[in-house]
Amino acid sequence: MGKRPKISVIIVNYNGGRWLNNSIESVANQTYSGFECIIIDNGSTDNSLEKIPKLDNRFKVIELNKNTGFAYANNFAVKKCQGDWIALLNPDAFASSDWLKKLLEATELFPGIKMVGSTQYLAGNNNKFDGIGDFYHISGLAWRGKHNQSSIGKILEDREVFGPCAAAALYEKKAFLDIGGFDEKYFCYHEDVDLAFRMRLIGGKCIQKSDAVVYHVSSGISGKASDFAVYHGTRNRIWTFVKCMPISGLLLFGIAHILLNFAFIFWSIFRKNRIKPTLRGVYDGVRGLPIIWKDRKTIQRKVNLIALLKILTINPIKPLMRGDGSIKIQLD
Repeated sequence: MGKRPKISVIIVNYNGGRWLNNSIESVANQTYSGFECIIIDNGSTDNSLEKIPKLDNRFKVIELNKNTGFAYANNFAVKKCQGDWIALLNPDAFASSDWLKKLLEATELFPGIKMVGSTQYLAGNNNKFDGIGDFYHISGLAWRGKHNQSSIGKILEDREVFGPCAAAALYEKKAFLDIGGFDEKYFCYHEDVDLAFRMRLIGGKCIQKSDAVVYHVSSGISGKASDFAVYHGTRNRIWTFVKCMPISGLLLFGIAHILLNFAFIFWSIFRKNRIKPTLRGVYDGVRGLPIIWKDRKTIQRKVNLIALLKILTINPIKPLMRGDGSIKIQLD
């Protein structure tokens, strides 16, 4: 490959053969060429890799013999990376030609940041957002800003957000490794929120780059309302709140988190096939708390609750409306 790449792109695939080729081609066609791309196949059963075109030496394919989950597979790939920055791209996400260039531009415009988010539009419907960054409410509810909302006439600017959606995100490799990467107990879902929270606790900030554009099928592989997604999302939401929230936050907002979970249980009663995976998620979330509580001891904490509240969302209406919880960029 010659000169060491500055950015390492990671695509973790599991039965994403329907979209994988287009995702890889979007990386191959980047205007910024100083990258490597590691494609991890997580034991796919749909012959995904047979559909991959011939690739140049910037691309490397690694096959795992089973589905190890999004968290493990990305951690595995990061350890193989040469770049200083790690760009994650879902196999059902397609990057605009200057995506890497714009992400890297953010690291130069805002020195010291640890995360950069992409502006995601729904693939096949560019008039709707898939998301403009992840936001986190004091109750423990996380959401993707403006998901499924109209993008017509919306003018975006670079803003600071809680964290990036890992479907298309950039992380500083050193910081990623320093905090332990993704929590592999999560398997998938909410692991990017947990990672962003731990980045926040060491003082790491996230810029949402308005012109780093990606088109995302959004839950195209696992299914947005599948039992799998509901269960892992529910369980991991509980774990993230208990593991990452400062003690003062647990005392102040713990009741709100409990009420949030009761609300999800109640809401799931009226949603087709939601009640069982929701109850299992809550049960396993609570049952796993002794282990999660031990994890608190290993988390680096340089930022207190007062500082966190600058980026956490307090308004209870914003999560319901999938509102924009970003703030003007305030870097030290």
